[in-house]
Amino acid sequence: MTQSAPKERKKLSPILRLSFDMGPLLVFFIGYSFGDFFIATAAFMVSLFATLAASFLLTRHLPIMSIVSGIIVAVFGGLTLFLHDETFFRMKPTIIYALFGSLLLGGLLLGKPLLAAVLGEAVDLTEDGWKILSLRWGLFFFALAGMNEIVRLWFPDYWVPFKVFGATLLTIGFAMSQTPLMLKYEQKKNPEKAE
Repeated sequence: MTQSAPKERKKLSPILRLSFDMGPLLVFFIGYSFGDFFIATAAFMVSLFATLAASFLLTRHLPIMSIVSGIIVAVFGGLTLFLHDETFFRMKPTIIYALFGSLLLGGLLLGKPLLAAVLGEAVDLTEDGWKILSLRWGLFFFALAGMNEIVRLWFPDYWVPFKVFGATLLTIGFAMSQTPLMLKYEQKKNPEKAE
């Protein structure tokens, strides 16, 4: 009995992926600008779950990071709306960043660079490359968690712009700064095998 090759997962186009990632944040910002924090939170939750559903319908799978983020948003967004207390939703990024940082650094301690499981389909790095990249992203997520807490506690009036624009631009900038590392440790394809 022969086993069929595993089906290749469908992928979203980069533009669609970006719109799914940024859409809920922009909805939150617009809701906050023209309504209040609680309207913005509810609108963010609805738009996030709509993008998760659309992503699943288009690809027939959801990345584990999206599932974890969705669960945390449901819990902390729900508490924010139910208790009418902004604190829960403002703490959500800290918890998500710290969780992702812990998973990446914990995976390294166990000898398993978990970033390879997340980005392995898009990038093919050597084992050393995955370890270095996982370490850098793990530390970066902890730095973002710390920044979120600083802004949340000492500059609460600037938290929404920081969350929507500051953290997003920092993440994009950090990702772009890792390009030299990824090029250095990229697995070189054997041209003879490709023929």
